[in-house]
Amino acid sequence: MSRVKGGVTSRARHKKITKAAKGYRGRSNNNYRLSLERVEKGLQYAYRDRRTKKRNFRALWIQRINAGVRAHGLSYSQFMNGIHKAGIDIDRKMLADLAMNDAAGFEAVIEKARAALA
Repeated sequence: MSRVKGGVTSRARHKKITKAAKGYRGRSNNNYRLSLERVEKGLQYAYRDRRTKKRNFRALWIQRINAGVRAHGLSYSQFMNGIHKAGIDIDRKMLADLAMNDAAGFEAVIEKARAALA
């Protein structure tokens, strides 16, 4: 039985990595060893930042809600306490969208929260 040489598989593996490294600066986009390091590091960053993105968006929504609520004389924490007491189950993403795009609807939610606090 003839032996199998690894040229085809090696080339395919190398091609896969260099294709993923397309657009990197310097030798990192065409030198296999460097591109392997850069691609692996890039995948680590992607994994980490998929989680960081969730944190960042939650912080953004809270800032938008806070800005909308303070215009009506409440703080964010008072408002959140009020909507929980009122039994309103709207998540922060939707509340932030209301605060940005639907002032009348957001005002109605604020009045419900204020009534529940009183």
